[in-house]
Amino acid sequence: MTGPLAGIKLVEFAGIGPGPFCGMVLADLGAEIIRIDRASQHGHGNTIDFQHRSKISLSADLKDPMAVIEIKKLLSQVDGLIEGFRPGVMERLGLSPEECFEINPNLVYGRMTGWGQEGPLAKTAGHDINYIALTGALEAMGRKGETPPPPLNLIGDFGGGGMFLALGIVSALLSIKNGGKGQVVDAAMVDGASVLMSMFYSFRASGFWKDERESNMLDGGAHFYDSYECLDKKFLSVGAIEPQFYAILLEKLEIDDERFSQQLNQEQWPELKAIMRDKIKLKTRDEWAEIFDGTDACVAPILSLAEAPEHHHMKARKSFTEFDGVIQPNPAPRFSSCKNEIRHAPVKAGQNNDEICEQFDLDRSCFK
Repeated sequence: MTGPLAGIKLVEFAGIGPGPFCGMVLADLGAEIIRIDRASQHGHGNTIDFQHRSKISLSADLKDPMAVIEIKKLLSQVDGLIEGFRPGVMERLGLSPEECFEINPNLVYGRMTGWGQEGPLAKTAGHDINYIALTGALEAMGRKGETPPPPLNLIGDFGGGGMFLALGIVSALLSIKNGGKGQVVDAAMVDGASVLMSMFYSFRASGFWKDERESNMLDGGAHFYDSYECLDKKFLSVGAIEPQFYAILLEKLEIDDERFSQQLNQEQWPELKAIMRDKIKLKTRDEWAEIFDGTDACVAPILSLAEAPEHHHMKARKSFTEFDGVIQPNPAPRFSSCKNEIRHAPVKAGQNNDEICEQFDLDRSCFK
């Protein structure tokens, strides 16, 4: 095994969204991830679900007391676990933090929820869009006078959820290395997404942020930081904040209007944006991309999922890879002295029952 987390063993209780994403990130970094799937799913599974790459699978009936006993035996031999059930579910299964710490005091117990382990909403259902709605993130996005658009499920599930859980698990592992004990990592998407908004709360506290969409520098209010439609109905991203980059932007757009010299005059932003909008519509996206390629104008073409892996920079960086005939993102970040890599494609539920039971001396008859 390669990667900075080589030798770390974690159990991931199967779920959707941020839990599996966290497991994928840690697996990409070299950790051995044992996914516990439902017995009812044995033999099934999406073998191109990239969030399950490099993991192995054990299928089990978590309502079977004998299976739970064997899972505890497994947990006594690993470094941590990832679970994304509603608060109280693991306790009802007999796998509470207290019970797990009794058999493994150095276990890192990673819990992934939307609302957190406690609070008025803790036991209610929700999804990414609901969690980020309470953080101020969703209201801050989109066009003035329009309904806030769902920003995929990147902010709550993956940014505020899975990545914060991965950071928490690695931090807890480091704590154990430095003499600490096992502990619960309570990763709530409402907490993580709120932290992601720190800069904007700072702007607001400083008086530099208006609580109205398209009224600020980074929310589409500024003419020099927005997306524009091109001649071919495709789009161009512009982010020329710094004066020296802004100057290059105007030069490449062939704009010499004196009004553009007052870059930060917010009263002029709508007027200047209209001029830029008309200018950019004169050429196709790829024509503009060629004009701006390699410059410091902070302009880039907005690519589709099909186009992104083919961009010359992404290809040079090997940001994507073809693995088992399928294009997917390569692991990140990169390290100078060890290599993180995709070890194998996703497996079906229970595909590794025999080898896992043999490796950890588990009773094979307890697993379906």
